[in-house]
Amino acid sequence: MLSLNELWFVLVAVLFIGFFFLEGFDFGIGMSTKFLAKNDTEKRVLINSIGPFWDANEVWLLTAGGAMFAAFPNWYATMFSGYYTPLVVLLLALIGRGVAFEFRGKVLHQKWKGTWDIAIFIGSIIPPFLLGVVFSGLLKGLPIDGEMELKAGLFDMVNLYTLVGGITVVVLCLVHGLLFATLRTTGSLQERARKLAHKLLIPLAVLFVLFAVMTYFQTDIFKVRGLILSIMAVAGVVCFLLAGRFIQVKRDGWAFGMTGGLIALAISGVFVGLFPRVMVSSINEAFSLTIHNAASGSYSLKVMTIVALTLLPFVLGYQIWSYFVFHKRVHEKEHLEY
Repeated sequence: MLSLNELWFVLVAVLFIGFFFLEGFDFGIGMSTKFLAKNDTEKRVLINSIGPFWDANEVWLLTAGGAMFAAFPNWYATMFSGYYTPLVVLLLALIGRGVAFEFRGKVLHQKWKGTWDIAIFIGSIIPPFLLGVVFSGLLKGLPIDGEMELKAGLFDMVNLYTLVGGITVVVLCLVHGLLFATLRTTGSLQERARKLAHKLLIPLAVLFVLFAVMTYFQTDIFKVRGLILSIMAVAGVVCFLLAGRFIQVKRDGWAFGMTGGLIALAISGVFVGLFPRVMVSSINEAFSLTIHNAASGSYSLKVMTIVALTLLPFVLGYQIWSYFVFHKRVHEKEHLEY
């Protein structure tokens, strides 16, 4: 039976998986507006395809951060203070993207729309890249001292390994978003999204293999969790191959599910590799933060568990209902708000 510390570690992992799965296709759609859409109407179709969802999807990140703050305050303090600058940039990018979604269609002028289109693109590519860099850094290890202070320089956070991790997350989100577009659009736009997603599978495979090899040599996660990570890697390969096959036969829903499975396996792999740690110290393994020395007291965890179990069904029910209500495809001939 899981202890409360383990339970909340799992819940934080689930929240991040949900965020990357749901917000991942939002990021992909935002990136695709720059080069997939041929005209303003197609851009509006793409933006409207995520119009009812993107703001609720971002809540998963806020909830994950809140869960870290409440359940593992030392993890939250160390990570958010050490990564202060990149996380601020991430939040500014998300804010700019959200404002762009709302303001883009308020003035019918090309320069006005062009400015907000740039904000949408930048706000869609920076967050997944920075999150990929951050999560890769957690695996590689960071200079955390005995006082749980992270004193990282630029090259501790940004190096070849974390850059590859960031780029891999960006491309994965792009493919995921393109497949979501195949579910929400019609005609030539849908077909172009499907073809581009299929073309990007090869570079995505190269990035995955490169990141996996670098992870094997530059981290210890395969030493501590080798068997289960190997099984997850095999499952990831199966998902990847099935995604390619489903794209070819135009089974778009199944293809989207497979890239979603890849995302879930990738983020799960990070947490499985870390457990029971939450941050690895590159100075001394004894200084690593774990689910025990980074956690709140048992009473706080008990109260949080009761509250979470009470409210979670309502939150999930609302989001599932919103996806059901807005499940229809977006057509170019319909009135488009953005």
